[in-house]
Amino acid sequence: MSETALREQIASYAKSLFDRGLTAGSTGNISVRVDDGWLMTPTGSSMGMIDPARISRLDAEGRHVSGDPPTKEAFLHRVMYRNRPKAKAVVHLHSTHCVAVSCLCDLNENDVLPPLTAYYVMRVGRLPLVPYFPPGDEALAEAVAERTKTSHAVLLANHGPVVAGVDLPDAVYATEELEETAKLFLMLRGERTRPLTCDETTELNRRFPSKV
Repeated sequence: MSETALREQIASYAKSLFDRGLTAGSTGNISVRVDDGWLMTPTGSSMGMIDPARISRLDAEGRHVSGDPPTKEAFLHRVMYRNRPKAKAVVHLHSTHCVAVSCLCDLNENDVLPPLTAYYVMRVGRLPLVPYFPPGDEALAEAVAERTKTSHAVLLANHGPVVAGVDLPDAVYATEELEETAKLFLMLRGERTRPLTCDETTELNRRFPSKV
């Protein structure tokens, strides 16, 4: 896909996520890897109004090359690309239900959400929790780096999800599945639930291994 087409794709998916209430205001960011770096939604921009021509371009080390300045959270994407070499796109949102879960006490830091559905297991798998850091704090990069060694999706405490995919549609779909599972998790709190068993999740992972 040409860079022009990738820019259009970023703007289209960003608007779709914004229009469906999966991110608000100027929150959230998307990036797509290219041969010598990556493209990224600019700082202070609404995902609902991304101008493809003004999308930030960064080199392989995360240095700003052209376009509007990138989001201050560019380091999250840099770390994800470094640790997940098959990843070609990263989505970071402040989606309501994921953020709500990220604010709860006593979460399983190694795997926040139970395997409630097959599609969650297939698209997300395991979801580690990254401790809280102030927005833009680059110390967060080290914490994310540790968690993304074994997972292509993480949940930032009191913040939101960061998800990588083999392309932008894959990353978006996984982020949407994560948000829906967070919603189910909150709806079912206090109810007796039947998560998928270890054997069931193992079989899904065997049949649908992660591509990221």
